Amino acid sequence: MFSPYYAWAKQPADPENFVAVNVALYGEKNRWAMTERGRKALRRGLDFLRIGPSGLRWDGKTLVADIDEISTPVLRRLRGTIRLTPGAMQPETFVLDAAGRHRWRPIAPGSRIEVDFRNPKLSWSGRAYFDTNDGDAPLAADFCSWHWSRTAAAEKTCILYDVARRDGTEFSLPLQIGEDGIATRFDPPAVQELPVTWWGVRRRTRADTGYAPGVIKTLENAPFYARSHIRTRIHGAESEAIHESLSLSRFSALWVRLMLPFRMPRRVGRAK
Repeated sequence: MFSPYYAWAKQPADPENFVAVNVALYGEKNRWAMTERGRKALRRGLDFLRIGPSGLRWDGKTLVADIDEISTPVLRRLRGTIRLTPGAMQPETFVLDAAGRHRWRPIAPGSRIEVDFRNPKLSWSGRAYFDTNDGDAPLAADFCSWHWSRTAAAEKTCILYDVARRDGTEFSLPLQIGEDGIATRFDPPAVQELPVTWWGVRRRTRADTGYAPGVIKTLENAPFYARSHIRTRIHGAESEAIHESLSLSRFSALWVRLMLPFRMPRRVGRAK
């Protein structure tokens, strides 16, 4: 959905000719890979998806991602295996726009993950989150921006989704999802501002009145997008969260799209 090559292609373009596996590692061994490939590099079936040298497969109980990529902008090997075992499935799909063209489903917020990378050498296991988005139109056609966050506790996942639509309306979706996979809406606290990023992307979240949420670390800092590790408090429960802010008005600017190939190169080849 953020492919500059798809945006520049003669429309309607075949989406299968613009596919990629995106992997981001944060910590002492940061890596980012998102190499776009054409339809010749795509293979898929009911229980597998391969894009170039990387692929995902379902073994009946676990989603296994075999990663073999080159990171950018510093060219380094990114190779390893990720195993995600879903917890209770959350069955509902949520519509984000008034026309019903954009959908989101938190499939299994309370999942387990095992990570084993050879390049760079690292491994860990722990709690994982698993969701999916799909749509029938470009995001920038229907949204100006959104802010999203997720906190995870032993017994539930809390998700805040605040969307500014192109038609001038706003949409808020606050969810609590239990270990049984049942999602319930709750009364969210007030909107509060977070520090603006170096690129000028506005960040905001929701937190209890009188509490000042803060950014622990900015993980991704792009001209139109920020992913952050934040601290917040919701209904008296203080926690840390993964937070995302997306400016689709900024993404639509030509100067931004001209920068994207530096982080998202395109290669033509076949799937292995």
